[in-house]
Amino acid sequence: KKDEKLNHRTASAYILMGLLVYFISYFGLVLTAPVTVKAAVYIGLTSVGFLLFLSGGVLLSRIIKKKLNSKDIFNKENETFPQVERLLENEYSVNLPAEFYLKAKLRKSWINIINPFRSLLVCGSPGAGKSWFVIRHVITQHIRKGFSMFVYDFKFDDLSIIVYNTWLKNRHRYEVPAEFYVINFDDLSRTHRCNPLDPSGMLDITDAAESARTILMGLNREWIRRQGDFFVESPINFLTAVIWFLRRYRDGEFCTLPHVIELMQADYDSLFTLLRTEKEIDVLINPFVNAYLNDVMEQLEGQIAAAKVAMARLSSPQLYYVLSGNDFTLDINDPEKPKLVCMGNNPQKIQIYGAVLSLYVNRLIKLVNKKGKLKSSLVFDEFPTIYLNNMDSLVATARSNKVATCLGIQDFSQLRKDYGREQADVIMNIVGNIISGQVMGDTAKQLSERFGRIMQDRESLSINRQDTSISRS
Repeated sequence: KKDEKLNHRTASAYILMGLLVYFISYFGLVLTAPVTVKAAVYIGLTSVGFLLFLSGGVLLSRIIKKKLNSKDIFNKENETFPQVERLLENEYSVNLPAEFYLKAKLRKSWINIINPFRSLLVCGSPGAGKSWFVIRHVITQHIRKGFSMFVYDFKFDDLSIIVYNTWLKNRHRYEVPAEFYVINFDDLSRTHRCNPLDPSGMLDITDAAESARTILMGLNREWIRRQGDFFVESPINFLTAVIWFLRRYRDGEFCTLPHVIELMQADYDSLFTLLRTEKEIDVLINPFVNAYLNDVMEQLEGQIAAAKVAMARLSSPQLYYVLSGNDFTLDINDPEKPKLVCMGNNPQKIQIYGAVLSLYVNRLIKLVNKKGKLKSSLVFDEFPTIYLNNMDSLVATARSNKVATCLGIQDFSQLRKDYGREQADVIMNIVGNIISGQVMGDTAKQLSERFGRIMQDRESLSINRQDTSISRS
């Protein structure tokens, strides 16, 4: 039968040896020896030569011409496909320079994100190149195209430096000069001050309720999965009442987060007496007042202490300083005052800073996602480290208001841990553009289901005693 280990060198050696012996047999006839000896030598040599030649021919016929051991052991050549080599650019696009392998050549290509308003999800394990290959280009290209911008800089000041330097080079591209602002709680010499509970942006009690929910969910991530529980909703209602009271009192003169934290620490007699003067929050504080009047102190402490303990973590001079000022407002895409805002976190203080930054971003999104504003770009590096309530609605509705959203995550499981399965699934499924580096597990499985399929050539060999068949599919 045919053998995959046979080669032409072995067969050729037999044939050449056979021919050599066959023709050398002539010299057996010129030996000085009896005729019978000459005849025996001649017949012997011709026979051996002929048999060697015949064996070489048989070996040649048993060689499998199709090479089974391909040099492309990882199937790299078969997995390549043509990619876009043209630069497709418009006034909103993000264009990423890339390379791809096709027909044994490394070629230049472009990843053209034609419509960034459908939102962009960048995922990849640590060191995959999210910031360097994608987020950096989103920032620089959008600033060059005159976008107002918000950047959540998880490892401050990595991205903020890029934003600042690009802004310095491209200030002339804005019709109305854009201003640059930074929020940073670690180095007060390099920060501006901004009040996320600014009265001008808080129009009704639902804004206060959303702010309360955002900051408490940011401080207690396990509450995200327990929304609706009595001991989760009660602290939110209490915080809403305090925020809205300060918004209404003297037209919001003291409506800042530091004032909210300090007011919550007042004794119940003074606090409830004060809050009951505002009729709009009467419904919210009624359960607490009744529990206090009926001397159900255990229940009251359970309802209020969760909010007081959580908010007390924000009590620090640095936070108070930044949160109580008004250097700028959060409407970054205001046609008359466009802004570039960078907010810096600290990986060592994620729990505290993340909750405050979540409140900033929640208020900013409310102001940005409106009609008649400038085109804007929101960039979130390490997005799961902050909590944004109803982030899916921003991604779904912001396209018509020219708000481009870029979310950077390491893995889908990370998003699911911090946001809960339902909201994580929604965010993952409604983003219009996905760029992925190395990912594992469920994330890799979900991405593979989104990709188109290409047909690959496949060959199989069947060897038996009589024949060898090659099938291609």
